[in-house]
Amino acid sequence: MSIVAELPYEPLDPTVDSQIVALKGAGADIFFESTIPKFAAQAIRKVAEIGWKPLHLLVSGSNSVGSTLKPAGLEISKGIISTTSLKDPTDPRWKADLAYKEWAAFMGKYYPDGDQTTTFTVAGYLLAQTLVEVLKQCGDDLTRENVMKQAANLHDLQLGMLLPGITINTSPIDFAPIKQMQMERFNGQSWELFGPILNGALTGG
Repeated sequence: MSIVAELPYEPLDPTVDSQIVALKGAGADIFFESTIPKFAAQAIRKVAEIGWKPLHLLVSGSNSVGSTLKPAGLEISKGIISTTSLKDPTDPRWKADLAYKEWAAFMGKYYPDGDQTTTFTVAGYLLAQTLVEVLKQCGDDLTRENVMKQAANLHDLQLGMLLPGITINTSPIDFAPIKQMQMERFNGQSWELFGPILNGALTGG
């Protein structure tokens, strides 16, 4: 397997249409897309428009159903593969899940106008919960030094809207809180998880 083409984009570009056409022309049969949601949606539409049929891998930061796939078109997004560490609020498997219900209740009370079809609101909720845990560990010592120390001292923190088996861990030489993920494939309505939890932990900083 070889890389046949790599094409950048600029945030101020009006579209990424030309890049998609060029990638198809290069003969690529796997398309790894690392873009922000706006351009991810554009790329998905252009891929469908020109009849390109690559294995489409979408970076997790842009795989939100509400922010990317709906604007692109749910049907043409079918078959895209991505990864996730959190529970997608559009996935029907979580509707009876206690943590999902707590998140939905939180959204209804504190952010009723928020988009409950996007993983960005779930991510924000998880970030807030992680900060709460850090502050609890700080006790009465809320100095910057101690906040940073406790932020780098999280061990097997379990949060309800993370996927089962995924925990938050940090250390003084490892500041990345989440090092696990699971593969998922879009079925035209929601993401379907498949395969085991993958561990991409790094050591040494």
